[in-house]
Amino acid sequence: MTTSHSAVLDDFYRSLTFKPDPYQEHALAAFAEGHSVVVTAPTGAGKTLVADGAISVCVADGKRAFYTTPIKALSNQKFADLVAVYGAQQVGLLTGDNVINGDAPIIVMTTEVLRNMIYDDSRALDNLGVVILDEVHYLADRHRGSVWEEVIIHLDRDIPMVCLSATIANPEEFTDWIRSRRGDVTLIVEDHRPVPLTSMYMWRDRNSESAINMQPVFGRNGRPNAAVVKTLQRSRGRHRRFSTPRRVEVVEALRDDDLLPAIYFVFSRKGCDAAARQIATAHLGLTTSEERAMIRSIAERHVAHLSDDDLTVLGYATFLDTLANGAAPHHAGMVPAFKETVEELFLLGLVKVVAATETLALGINMPARTVLLESLSKFNGESHELLLASDYTQLTGRAGRRGIDDHGTAVVLHSSYVPFDRVSGIAAAGSNPLRSSFAPSYNMTVNLIARYDESVAHELLAASFANFAEAQRSERLEENLDDRRRDVATFRRAAACDLGDIWEVAREGAWPQ
Repeated sequence: MTTSHSAVLDDFYRSLTFKPDPYQEHALAAFAEGHSVVVTAPTGAGKTLVADGAISVCVADGKRAFYTTPIKALSNQKFADLVAVYGAQQVGLLTGDNVINGDAPIIVMTTEVLRNMIYDDSRALDNLGVVILDEVHYLADRHRGSVWEEVIIHLDRDIPMVCLSATIANPEEFTDWIRSRRGDVTLIVEDHRPVPLTSMYMWRDRNSESAINMQPVFGRNGRPNAAVVKTLQRSRGRHRRFSTPRRVEVVEALRDDDLLPAIYFVFSRKGCDAAARQIATAHLGLTTSEERAMIRSIAERHVAHLSDDDLTVLGYATFLDTLANGAAPHHAGMVPAFKETVEELFLLGLVKVVAATETLALGINMPARTVLLESLSKFNGESHELLLASDYTQLTGRAGRRGIDDHGTAVVLHSSYVPFDRVSGIAAAGSNPLRSSFAPSYNMTVNLIARYDESVAHELLAASFANFAEAQRSERLEENLDDRRRDVATFRRAAACDLGDIWEVAREGAWPQ
C-alpha cells in the first residue's frame, strides 16, 4: 500500500462513527495495493463499507468510481447515500428511469448500463479507478445473470473490481475464475453475523385455545427441534389439526412478543398490497395518534410534487390510511414517491409492518427486528419452486438491527405443502454454490462480431464462469482417474509373484499347490 493510500484510508476510518471490522480493513488494504477484491459476508455485516472505502481512494487519486447494482431501487438509495457524503455535484445516477449528472466522478448505475458502456467503448470508462459490483451473486439469475459475467469478462483488465456478495458456498472457485480473467484478486470471507439470528416456525392449532404457536426451528443441539417434529406428527387423518396462521394473527402474535417492526415477505405485488391492507384494517393499535400525525406529514412531503388527479389515480387516500395504521406494501410496482415514503417511515419506526416482495432483500437499507416468510416457495415464471438456502439467507438477513437489537428473528409459517424437515434443511444450509447462468444472447453476439475478430470472440465466449467451472471439474476428474490408474498398477504389481499373476490364476480357475 502506498503512503498516500494509507493516509486516505486512515482519514476514511476516522470519519466513521464506529471501528471497522478486521475483514473490512483487510479488503481495503488489498484494494489499495491494486488488487480486485471479492467480499462475501452475511447481510447486514457491512460489506458496503468496503465499497465506500474504495471510492474514497479513487476520489483521492482523481479517478472515477462506478457503483453498480441489480435493481433501480438500490441504485437510487446508494445514490442518495453518496450524495450525502460527497455532494450533489460529485455523484451521478444512470438507470433506465433517471440520468443525473452523468459526467460526475462517482456514478451509481444498474449493471446493464455498465455492460452497454463496455460494448459501446464509451469514453465514460476513461480514467476509471474502480467498478463495484454489488450483489454479485445475481450472476446466477437465469434471466439477467449473464450481464455480470459479461462485465467481468470484457471490462479492461487494468480496472480493479470490488465484488460484494452475501454468503456463497464456493467463493474460492468464483474468485479463481475472476483471477483467471483479471489478475490479482483477494478473497475476503466473513462468516460472523453481527446480530445473531434465530429461526422460528409458526403454526395455527385448531385444537388449542391460544391458536398460534411459535417454536425455534432448531433445538439446542443444532438439529431440527424435536418438540416441533413431535407436535406436527399429531396432525393425521382427513381433518388436519395444523394450518397456516392468518396474516392478522401473525402480526398480533409478533406484537404481543415485542417482535415488531417486521418485514413480511409475500412473493407477489398483489399479495403485498392485500397483506398490508388486511393488517391496517384490523386496527391492531400499531400506531399512536402522535405517530399517525407524523406519518401523514412525512407522506405529504414525499407526494408534494404530484397533482390531486395523480394521487386519486394512484389510490393515495387508501395508501395513506394504510400507513397511518402502521402497515405498508413495498414492491417494484409502486411509484417512487410511495416507496420512498415507506422506506423513510419504516426506518423511523413509524410503520411497524411492511409487506414486501423479495426485491427488498437486495441490499436496501430497511432492517427489521423480525422477518417473516409467508411461504418457502415462489413462482419463477413457469412453476412454483422451493427457495434455495441462499435465498433464505438473503431474505432473513434483514432481521436484526445492528446497534439496536441483540438478536434477529426469522419466522417461517407452516405450510401443509412443505414438510418441516425441508424447512429446517433450507434454514440450516446457509448458502449454496454460485452457478453460472451464462447464455449467449443476440445482443452479445452482435457486439462480439462488431468488436472482435473471430478467434478473440470464440475465446471470450469460452471465458464464462460456467466453462471455467466445467474445466475445473474435468481437471479434477482427470486427476482422480490418474490416481485410480496408479492404484490399479500398484495392485497389479502386488498381485504378481514367482508363482504367477493372481489375475491369470483366477481366470484359469486353478490355484498352484
